[in-house]
Amino acid sequence: MLRTGIIAGGGIGGLATALGLAQKGINSIVLERASRFGEIGAGIQLGPNAFHAFDYLGIGDQARSQAVYIDKLRLMDAVSAEEITHIPLGEDFRAFFGNPYAVVHRADLHMVLLKACEESELVQLRTAQNVQSYENISDHVRVSIEGEHDVEGDFLIAADGLWSKIRGQLVGDGNPVVSGHTTYRSVIPFDHMPEDLRWNAATLWAGPKCHIVHYPLTGWKYFNLVVTYHNDAPDPVAGKPVAKEEVRQGFEHIHPKARQIIEHGDDWKLWVLCDREPIDQWRDGNVALLGDAAHPMLQYFAQGACMALEDAVCLAHMMDNNATTSEALAAYEAQRVARTARVQISSRLIGEYIYHPDGAKAKVRDQVLQSWRPEEYYQRLDWIYGKTGLG
Repeated sequence: MLRTGIIAGGGIGGLATALGLAQKGINSIVLERASRFGEIGAGIQLGPNAFHAFDYLGIGDQARSQAVYIDKLRLMDAVSAEEITHIPLGEDFRAFFGNPYAVVHRADLHMVLLKACEESELVQLRTAQNVQSYENISDHVRVSIEGEHDVEGDFLIAADGLWSKIRGQLVGDGNPVVSGHTTYRSVIPFDHMPEDLRWNAATLWAGPKCHIVHYPLTGWKYFNLVVTYHNDAPDPVAGKPVAKEEVRQGFEHIHPKARQIIEHGDDWKLWVLCDREPIDQWRDGNVALLGDAAHPMLQYFAQGACMALEDAVCLAHMMDNNATTSEALAAYEAQRVARTARVQISSRLIGEYIYHPDGAKAKVRDQVLQSWRPEEYYQRLDWIYGKTGLG
């Protein structure tokens, strides 16, 4: 008899989970809160571990067709406008990890996953489904949906994000941790990007308590622009439109070459960065957490989407290699907890010691990073970009 899983959330993690389960012959019902499937935001970075996951899910070619393949990860000093170091992402990088590093528009990647789910007879997609709670009943799960009939399945995967109501019931750890770092996002048409900054790189301008990131998107039609500074924002905010004047305030102390990029951005939106403390309890009976519902992280390692994709692959693998659903969810939790906690913690540390240091801390960063050869960078990144996270 075919098992049926319920997936709360139709973002990248939720759709990847449905696709992974379908690969193993398992039905799924994806419950998306919004009235339509879609993604908010612009660019995301994809390490080789994301492409390992795409290949496992059977969408490697489709995902690759949407990506822009950058030449390097480039670290710039936002105060002096000089390069600190860069990591080459060419043939040697690809040979070492078996896959490339790329950037992609979040909506383009989401559409690849959505189309694959729509084409699968084992995936049922439902919108306007606001999941409220769950109940373990013997060997299955009942899910309560606001204004709708309950839905029952063999198991429930909560891929409903930072504010997951399923996590709230399962863990009960309250509101997210507010970092006090505010991020502003914009997309710049290619022609509006200063010519001397149209680099084929994921570029980070690191400055005291601030940074700027930019890279090309969508076949070089646009540049993604993300700027962040510490303003001790006390409350979570997501996607709030703001004026350019507000964005400028956190960057008056950096070099004009970096600062000018902000002037080319329009339609700025604000996010206050949040995460949560790592936890080692992801499941309750036949219910388990995935993606940001399990391990929300700050943006500084550029691994949020990658970790959700890995979760989906690992879950599918464990469902295929364990006799019971309960055993599969336990194996999934055991495989993923320490790895994702390491990325959560590393993301905080990278923000402090790579993105935003000043004075002596910045000098230490520069000295250490400039001392490493490309091969040393690859070796130090193998734990994250290698294939060890997929189960």
